[in-house]
Amino acid sequence: MAFSEGDRPVSHFNLKGRVAVVTGGNGGIGLGMARGLAGAGASIVVAGRNREKSLRAVGELEALGADAAAVEADVTDEASVTALFRQAVDRFGRVDVLVNNAGINIRKPPQDLALAEWRLVLDTNLTSAFLASRAAYPLMKARGGGKIINIGSMMSIFGASFAPAYAASKGGIVQFTRACASAWAPDHIQVNAVLPGWIDTDLTAEARRQIPGLHDNVIHRTPERRWGMPDDLGGVAVFLASPASDFLTGTAIPVDGGYSIQG
Repeated sequence: MAFSEGDRPVSHFNLKGRVAVVTGGNGGIGLGMARGLAGAGASIVVAGRNREKSLRAVGELEALGADAAAVEADVTDEASVTALFRQAVDRFGRVDVLVNNAGINIRKPPQDLALAEWRLVLDTNLTSAFLASRAAYPLMKARGGGKIINIGSMMSIFGASFAPAYAASKGGIVQFTRACASAWAPDHIQVNAVLPGWIDTDLTAEARRQIPGLHDNVIHRTPERRWGMPDDLGGVAVFLASPASDFLTGTAIPVDGGYSIQG
């Protein structure tokens, strides 16, 4: 729902006064989205396991004029996730937006993937979104609504021989998004997914080292003829976190330079 200051309407994309928790917000896509949210006026909680990296991200967000805080958290651990949201509320008094971005990949064909590796990827990419969303839900409901943004992937759509656990987790993200959107719409909580294409991050830099020809193949298939950058995700983050998307829920939006529309 659009909001106002006194009798003056405020832009649908203005996030002033809103508080966003971004898991894995200390680098890559998470930091790109955090920068977008900060630029629109939101306060940011950067959640990650690497405290020093998170503090550097906070410094970057503060340089943009945002109020930001780092919280050390293991998003695969229920108690740690509960503590994350308690610290967010203690620091800022509320949580309006959750970005479930934390993720890893282990690139092996299915026959070579150990059970422990399978579980690690699914716990980090999918179970973490469940834990964080469940923890955020009562806080958002009590305030009359909220926004949850789950980060999927092109592998939510396509198969990949080298990433069975990652693809399964990201496919699951889309279905989890739809389930939560349906369940929580009466509470005015919109839940949507973003499916990034090939974005130039530390994670994909490793993929380029491991997968021969990947860089050129991505450029060839992507109509924009480039890899995406983390800041390319900032705009969609602001849209999905803002009143502009109040009637949009359960969607999965590719942000991929047109990669997914190619046959």
